[in-house]
Amino acid sequence: MMDLWTPQALEAATGGRLVGAPHAISGASIDTRTLQPGDLFFAIRGEARDGHDFVADALGRGAGAAVVAQDRAETFAGTGPVLAVPGEGADPVLDAMRAIGQAARDRTQAAIVAVTGSVGKTGTKEALRHVLGAQGETHASVASYNNHWGVPLTLARMPAATRFGVFEIGMNHAHEILPLAAQVRPDVALITTVEPVHIEHFPSLSAIADAKGEIFSGLRPGGVAVINRDNPNFPRLLAHAQASQAGRVITFGEHAEADVRALRIVLRPDLSVVDAVVMGQPVTYQLGTAGRHTAMNSLGVMAVIHALGADLARAALSLAALRPPAGRGERTALRFEAGEAFLVDESYNANPASMRASLATLAGIETGARGRRIAVLGDMLELGPTSEDQHRGLAEAVETNGIDLVFTAGARMRHLFEALPVSRRGIAAAESADLIEPLAKLLRAGDAVMVKGSNSIRMGRIVEALKARYADAATQRDSARAAAP
Repeated sequence: MMDLWTPQALEAATGGRLVGAPHAISGASIDTRTLQPGDLFFAIRGEARDGHDFVADALGRGAGAAVVAQDRAETFAGTGPVLAVPGEGADPVLDAMRAIGQAARDRTQAAIVAVTGSVGKTGTKEALRHVLGAQGETHASVASYNNHWGVPLTLARMPAATRFGVFEIGMNHAHEILPLAAQVRPDVALITTVEPVHIEHFPSLSAIADAKGEIFSGLRPGGVAVINRDNPNFPRLLAHAQASQAGRVITFGEHAEADVRALRIVLRPDLSVVDAVVMGQPVTYQLGTAGRHTAMNSLGVMAVIHALGADLARAALSLAALRPPAGRGERTALRFEAGEAFLVDESYNANPASMRASLATLAGIETGARGRRIAVLGDMLELGPTSEDQHRGLAEAVETNGIDLVFTAGARMRHLFEALPVSRRGIAAAESADLIEPLAKLLRAGDAVMVKGSNSIRMGRIVEALKARYADAATQRDSARAAAP
């Protein structure tokens, strides 16, 4: 296996100087907790800690070399190989990581895709990773590495031989996407949708659309802009695409004029079936994930596949094997003596649009005898002065989708709790952890429970607790029974 970076390439990209002989560089990292032997460790300055404090630990864990600021290099004499980088900015190491990322982008012949959107960008990025990975060497962002350090880190990790690159780009303020799109320089840029997410940082929904439209500014000459034709902000996004170097625009959705159009979407409890027309070609495919929002985003995936000139038929087959990642729709059976309950993990993040989509998905799940549909919802953040109304407004979706019980965590979500009829109220708690025991005692065979909230509310600990009690325990019991004489 060829090294990801040679010493000469690192010095040329950064203008730095290697001190000591580096080991083979096979990856890149900014976190010693997940660092793998052979990673190039970037000692960037985080919000709370300085990466230079962890250089010795990184080298001790087998890092190929550590990238450090030139004025700190002597501190690590004799510790291991370091790349001392110059710079007068706030963080020379972050600048060096960007420079190495740019070197990776310059050397690759890969077709590069950039994905953003208010809802569904990570799931869409993962779907593209999945379908393109079946057609060639594919490199993509890990988790939600979509910000000012995640994007250059993902670029720095990209092997020279990559055929397809998929990059997620996020933002919560205007003009954040501009420099990231300039680094990625995509051949194809996709916006999943525009919704009132991070609205406290913007004067209007149109301003959010403008911020998302910044992704087209990075398109290489002749590139392709992929836009959701159903979104009310389509004209605004189209204007951004037309002002860019895009050679063409491909639209997707259910709109009669969409280039990639859904003719029929069949939603089932654990999958979806889509009948579509892709640039005039009929295509029917199955998705291994449930939910109307996922089906709609799959149209964007097919638009990207067409734009890249990849194989549509193979992509359609690959989508059937797609499974949702943890925190974004992962499903787990919870085992009880009388049967099973069903857990849907949507705990990674939340906003009003994704909340409504998840409640609709919960409504489509079949329950067992005496089973109930239970929503466990945590606060949605960054909604500004509309926060109370946005939380309270979810009551209509709860009613429409026939959710039987709602448990809430956080002061904001209490507005929803109080807007619900008493018959639909479970428990309102200040912290997500306070819901674990009451919920665990209430659950029974036949139930379907969905957990969702903004990441900082830590709804994931509810999911993990339920898995440990009812999913992992069931596995242990089954193993014990199998081993019994």
